[in-house]
Amino acid sequence: MTMQIVCLLFDGVTALDAIGPYEVLSRLPGASFAFVTVDPGPARTDNNVLGLVGELTLDQVSHADVLVVPGGPGTRRLETDDRVLDWIRAINDTTSWTTSVCTGSIVLGAAGLLKGLDATTHWNELPSLEKYGARPVARRVVEQGKIVTAAGVSAGIDMALVLAARIAGDVVAQAIQLGIEYDPQPPFAAGSPASAPAEVVGLVREVLSAS
Repeated sequence: MTMQIVCLLFDGVTALDAIGPYEVLSRLPGASFAFVTVDPGPARTDNNVLGLVGELTLDQVSHADVLVVPGGPGTRRLETDDRVLDWIRAINDTTSWTTSVCTGSIVLGAAGLLKGLDATTHWNELPSLEKYGARPVARRVVEQGKIVTAAGVSAGIDMALVLAARIAGDVVAQAIQLGIEYDPQPPFAAGSPASAPAEVVGLVREVLSAS
């Protein structure tokens, strides 16, 4: 059976938020993976260096088995874009799994999908979930029924592997992990504000507040 997986693209998206889940989920048996753009043409990433091309636009997709909403600075515009929020609600009515990476969860919240649910996002944006009725949780991946949210950027790979296991079983998920050689051994213990030096946390907060 074919499983239709769609990932939203928009100007200001963070590239790895979309590409990380793609590298995992596109390898599921029977997967049909499509990138869906908010506007025709390439979606420019958050640093405006890379353009990601989706073969479909919102009006061409009315259902999916899996929806992935990535994050990035561009999600601030999506929070008030009724066209996008209505589309997410409509697709969510058809999905087996609705997922997000980083600030993509804030867009799910704006669409009304996180009320009363635990959810996560980038560590610097966790408080933003509360305004949409979600309960912020500082974990890499949070599962709440068919809603699965991931923390910042690289956590999208973890989320996709968790989802792959739910869909196709642990052996398939582990085979995908091995195939992409996802074996993190970071040179620094600075991947979380709980472990990074205070001056590094301050620097990142300053950069993010200016973006």
